[in-house]
Amino acid sequence: MTEFERTLVIIKPSAVQRGLIGEIITRFERKGLHISALKMFALNEEICDEHYSHHSDKPYFPTIVKSMMASPVVLMCLEGKKAIEVVRMMAGTTNGCNAAPGTIRGDYCLSYQENIIHASDSRESAEEELARLFSKEDFFEYDTPLKPFLYSEDEV
Repeated sequence: MTEFERTLVIIKPSAVQRGLIGEIITRFERKGLHISALKMFALNEEICDEHYSHHSDKPYFPTIVKSMMASPVVLMCLEGKKAIEVVRMMAGTTNGCNAAPGTIRGDYCLSYQENIIHASDSRESAEEELARLFSKEDFFEYDTPLKPFLYSEDEV
């Protein structure tokens, strides 16, 4: 049996303002990832400081915080087999200019900073980020009749 993972996706202000929320969510759903939490949220400076603390000594840190507070974001928890790896592959490289066509960033951005989405980079960061941005009540567990069409019997 394959272990399923949870990961965080933040649809950033650059995507929210451009009306790309539905397109991005649709891509993940069509891939077969399961949404277990979803909400629109206004990030504040405290959350941004914590979330991007690993960039706090960089000259571009204030720009990140300003960008992430420019409008609401959409927070999403996705679940599935190798969800962290799959979501990051679908997102594409951080710099939209270098992201492959067919990836979210490759299709929708030309920027390193305004790069459409954030995706957790490890199981540890996914757990921390999900705990920071969602309460236990935000998560829903529900079965989908599509599971047999997404995974073989030995994968669930």
